[in-house]
Amino acid sequence: MNQIEPGVQYNYVYEDDEYMIQEEEWDRDLLLDPAWEKQQRKTFTAWCNSHLRKAGTQIENIEEDFRNGLKLMLLLEVISGERLPKPDRGKMRFHKIANVNKALDYIASKGVKLVSIGAEEIVDGNVKMTLGMIWTIILRFAIQDISVEETSAKEGLLLWCQRKTAPYRNVNIQNFHTSWKDGLGLCALIHRHRPDLIDYSKLNKDDPIGNINLAMEIAEKHLDIPKMLDAEDIVNTPKPDERAIMTYVSCFYHAFAGAEQAETAANRICKVLAVNQENERLASELLEWIRRTIPWLENRTPEKTMQAMQKKLEDFRDYRRKHKPPKVQEKCQLEINFNTLQTKLRISNRPAFMPSEGKMVSDIAGAWQRLEQAEKGYEEWLLNEIRRLERVEHLAEKFRQKASTHETWAYGKEQILLQKDYESASLTEVRALLRKHEAFESDLAAHQDRVEQIAAIAQELNELDYHDAVNVNDRCQKICDQWDRLGTLTQKRREALERTEKLLETIDQLHLEFAKRAAPFNNWMEGAMEDLQDMFIVHSIEEIQSLITAHEQFKATLPEADGERQSIMAIQNEVEKVIQSYNIRISSSNPYSTVTMDELRTKWDKVKQLVPIRDQSLQEELARQHANERLRRQFAAQANAVGPWIQNKMEEIARSSIQITGALEDQMNQLKQYEHNIINYKNNIDKLEGDHQLIQEALVFDNKHTNYTMEHIRVGWELLLTTIARTINEVETQILTRDAKGITQEQMNEFRASFNHFDRRKNGLMDHEDFRACLISMGYDLGEAEFARIMTLVDPNGQGTVTFQSFIDFMTRETADTDTAEQVIASFRILASDKPYILAEELRRELPPDQAQYCIKRMPAYSGPGSVPGALDYTAFSSALYGESDL
Repeated sequence: MNQIEPGVQYNYVYEDDEYMIQEEEWDRDLLLDPAWEKQQRKTFTAWCNSHLRKAGTQIENIEEDFRNGLKLMLLLEVISGERLPKPDRGKMRFHKIANVNKALDYIASKGVKLVSIGAEEIVDGNVKMTLGMIWTIILRFAIQDISVEETSAKEGLLLWCQRKTAPYRNVNIQNFHTSWKDGLGLCALIHRHRPDLIDYSKLNKDDPIGNINLAMEIAEKHLDIPKMLDAEDIVNTPKPDERAIMTYVSCFYHAFAGAEQAETAANRICKVLAVNQENERLASELLEWIRRTIPWLENRTPEKTMQAMQKKLEDFRDYRRKHKPPKVQEKCQLEINFNTLQTKLRISNRPAFMPSEGKMVSDIAGAWQRLEQAEKGYEEWLLNEIRRLERVEHLAEKFRQKASTHETWAYGKEQILLQKDYESASLTEVRALLRKHEAFESDLAAHQDRVEQIAAIAQELNELDYHDAVNVNDRCQKICDQWDRLGTLTQKRREALERTEKLLETIDQLHLEFAKRAAPFNNWMEGAMEDLQDMFIVHSIEEIQSLITAHEQFKATLPEADGERQSIMAIQNEVEKVIQSYNIRISSSNPYSTVTMDELRTKWDKVKQLVPIRDQSLQEELARQHANERLRRQFAAQANAVGPWIQNKMEEIARSSIQITGALEDQMNQLKQYEHNIINYKNNIDKLEGDHQLIQEALVFDNKHTNYTMEHIRVGWELLLTTIARTINEVETQILTRDAKGITQEQMNEFRASFNHFDRRKNGLMDHEDFRACLISMGYDLGEAEFARIMTLVDPNGQGTVTFQSFIDFMTRETADTDTAEQVIASFRILASDKPYILAEELRRELPPDQAQYCIKRMPAYSGPGSVPGALDYTAFSSALYGESDL
């Protein structure tokens, strides 16, 4: 046996089949797609097994079972019917490579090119290369020999599928991937050849999985075509694997190959007859169309209007764009069909095809040439006629547009020029009318050219003998006559406007002078009235004195203001004198000012009335501010004494509450003395309240003589009363606690010292962290659970602070003697006569009714050794009791 070189690869090519060129560089990336790889694995495995089972074997894993080359060689022998060289039976790697090379040599001998597929890759179990090799085998032995109407291989198989499924609804086979996703294509192939196996009318396009499974089950059961794909893979994959679909569909082709031969023969006959009939039909229809079209193109009857000629041109364009191009295509197709048919007949040594009389290619060419000549002459005639009418229509339309534009512009102009609106107009209005008239004169001059153009166009239309020349001439004459009248009226109006303008200039100058002086004076009076009537609000003597000074300064300006008033009134009198002297028909109202003489007189009188009233108001407010100042000083003197007294008492009480020397009884006596002094001081608070009420009644809201307000005093006084009462109560509680718990004065002082030390804010409260530090300093070993239990005792409301009283209660409980859970359990054991449980009857017999019922209700049932019905677990009850409270 020859030694095989591991690196040898095979590159073989089909020499005759062009379709294989598309598979020379098969797309390796496609096999990397997990969905496609899965489909190819299943399909190729099923295809191989459909042949290997003839030899009594099969494969399970396509990349593993072909690695030694034995089953690969067997597969080639089965599908080809030929014997391959004897395989090597050794299990070494080089034995496997030798067997695979024998299989590849055989494939190459059939003209197949295996691009970059080597024996080592198959032996190593390369999935991509193994699937590529099997696909090449399928192409060569299952698809290459398929031939349908001069197409072969993939194209032939696709054409065969299209022919077979064409009559079926909802089936449109265009490829070997998405066209098969709904399963109707497979069902149609089965029904076309074996209608007894499937009822196509009952299939539902919306059930693709059901359709695919039905087709595969029938194919496997009745056509001996194994199930090579999963319906879910086909439906759920956007683009199913083309090779898998081709492999499976090729099995249907081979299954129905026998029935194809008769159908192919019938199709060949029908094809030949169809070609002849189609040529005859196309020739007849084309010649008939040419016969009908030529007389239409030879008609040269002219139209009178441009619209009619435009309609003829549109019809001709429709002919060129819509009607003729399909006929050109039909003519070309007819010639192509004829030439192709003649070539095929000549190659087949058959007689040439002879069309019917008058339908020869030369007949069609002659008729087409006559059509082209008629078309060319018709187009030239249309264009010349349109150009001729276009000139006349253009001139007529141009005349109408210019005449309409001029008539629109001139409409109403004569009435405007005849108006005498300037006779009652002001100077401003007359000047505006004059400017407007100047603009009209410019506009009139600009329209001179248009009038001349209208006359020239009308003359040209007369020369061209326009059919509506009479109306054009009449319209042109009216425009010229109106133009002459407008010129005369324009000159007369200009002269009248200039005369009126000069007459009104004198009056306008007087009006302007009045407006310049009346407006500031009017504003001064309005401001003065606002100031004199202003509701002033002052809070001090200084503020009211400032207002009085400003008022005196204002009164000093009144003589000068009166002189300005008289000058303004003299200007208006002059205006009225000019109007009366020249008998001018205009209003004497001032266009530059809205201020009238009556307004000036009324406002001046109002100012003179308001001055003494303002004097009186300011003097009254001055007296009130003096009274308010006395009230401020009186309140400030008392508040400045009461405020510090309250603050001092608060500090004394605070110092006494944190002192750790002396007995509690001594502290109580001292606090009682503080309380007595505070109560006796109440008269000072009441007197201050009276002074505050007087200040409020006088609407005094600020006091620069003191920083204390009555609200501050009230809050401080109430806090002082609360503090002394709470401090006395705390000391009384400490005394009661000391006496009840038997705590010595030294212990109490020690607790107070510890609390004060960790009370960082010195407010009589410790936060949780301060309290934890205090307990640790006193020797407590605290875990989180234990500290949380203690906090529920000292801060049951969860306020985040610990008072001194809570601290004392906790410390007294910690130092006092208490019962334990074990002692209570021992007591229950005595009542139960040493049993590990107790009965309800025993509890009722030994304990008071309320306590017995409490225990029965909360004690859990006993489930330990020796339990009897109704037994209660006093051990668990006692433990839980001491876990919840600190008895």
